[in-house]
Parts: sequence; C-alpha cells; structure tokens
Amino acid sequence: MERSDLPPDVVIRRLPLYARSLRYLLEEGIHSVSSQELGERINVTAAQIRKDLSYFGEFGKQGIGYDVEKLLQHIERILGINQHWPVALVGIGLLGQAIARYEGFRTEGIEIVALFDADPAKIGQKIGDLTVQDFAHARWVIVEKQIKLAIIAVPALQAQRVADVLIESGVRAILSYAPMILQVPEDVWVRYIDPVAVLQSMTYYLARDQQLEH
Repeated sequence: MERSDLPPDVVIRRLPLYARSLRYLLEEGIHSVSSQELGERINVTAAQIRKDLSYFGEFGKQGIGYDVEKLLQHIERILGINQHWPVALVGIGLLGQAIARYEGFRTEGIEIVALFDADPAKIGQKIGDLTVQDFAHARWVIVEKQIKLAIIAVPALQAQRVADVLIESGVRAILSYAPMILQVPEDVWVRYIDPVAVLQSMTYYLARDQQLEH
C-alpha cells in the first residue's frame, strides 16, 4: 500500500540495495561515488538514484558525487536500521527453522527474539538460544518484548488468523512466506516472499522462447 505523505513504495524498496552497495564500496576502500557509478552496480539509472534520494534531502554535490560513508549513514537512518528491531517468527517447520538459524539478520539491526508454533511437537524445542513457544502465548510475549515486526512461515490456511493475532498484539510490519494475500489495516505493512510465484513468472519467458523455437 502507498500513502500520499510518503515516498513511493518502490523507492523505499530500492534504499536497502543502495545501502548494501555503499557497504561494498567501503569494503573496497572507495569513499566517493557518483550516481552513475552507484547506478551501474545495481542496474539503476543515475537520474533515478538522484530522484530517489531527493525525497529525503540533498546528499551529493554536482561534479563531486557522494561521500560513501555519509550517504550510507543517512540511508541507514532513513530505513531505521541504525537501531535494534526485535522480531517474532511464527511457524517453525523446515522453512521457519532455516529462517530462525539465519545469522544475516543481526548484522542489519534485526534480531529474531521469539519463536512460535501451534504444534505441540515443536513447542519447547530449542533453536540456537531461543525456545519455541506456544502461539497461544504470543500476545503477551509480543507486548512484553515490544515487537513491531514479525515473520510468518505458516501454511496459507493459517496465515490470516496468525496475522490477525499479531496485529492485535501490536505488530505493524509483517514479512509473509505464506502463498496468500493478507487482509490488514492501513497502518500495517506487509511484504511477501513467494518463490513459486516468482519461478512461475520466469517460466513464462522460458515457455515463450520454446514457442518461438517451434
């Protein structure tokens, strides 16, 4: 969903790509970059980068480019990744377990602090330093830990009920792996990861090429 008082959502989605590229530049010992050079790294035009950043202020100088470290700090502040974000993960099947064990979140200011499932066989299991808790207790844990961000890795038929409980408990942003569209209030943000849908969008091109060959 997009709101008139905010930059377009597509711009917000590109900011993490800018931040990642800027970190790589610093690792390479590069401390100044032009919009053209930055754009070439992420397949975005220089004009688009300048337009995206203009929503948040003026960060570069004509003919000089951007100070990589300062621009990275600005983008991290804009995205809020210069602070700690506790996350709840619901659904501890094979996918959920893989997500729970992924170490890349912590380096980005994101930390999974609570694991939930409704399956008695999973409740009480340890994954790293965390114990899988009964989803029936999710409300008070989310309130106690002040969790605003959650990940859903449950079957499609359970996803809406899970989302409703999370939102009622104070969660305002959800990353969903469930292959369905969630119905949420306007003040809740949802992102979806659906590998099957993505692969199917690519099989279109493969099928088209096959048709052209015959």
